[in-house]
Amino acid sequence: VQLQASGGGLVQSGGSLTLSCTASGFTLKNYVIGWFRQAPGKEREGVSCINYSNDNTYYGDSVKGRFTTSRDNAKNTVYLQMNSLKPEDTGVYYCATDLVPGSIMCDDMRYWGEGTQVTVSS
Repeated sequence: VQLQASGGGLVQSGGSLTLSCTASGFTLKNYVIGWFRQAPGKEREGVSCINYSNDNTYYGDSVKGRFTTSRDNAKNTVYLQMNSLKPEDTGVYYCATDLVPGSIMCDDMRYWGEGTQVTVSS
């Protein structure tokens, strides 16, 4: 079971990035996938969560209206589209899952991918 986040980079404030979370060893569409981030000196923060049915998505208050998470089941990939980026969005972004069939919340993630760095300049 592996998850790999990619797509990070350096972007100016107001810009956009799309992160990808690709899985190997399991099928993403059957499980919740969460995006999290951690800035230097700060605790890890939940960014978004998409459940197995793809009917429900959840977002942290700081990213609501700016970030969107979605799935491409054919590619076994979950995306995080980030728009109107702010310097406070800077951090390492991780994707994770609990690998629990039918789980609908991202509150007990057990499998984490390596993160991807997002840096937003002012």
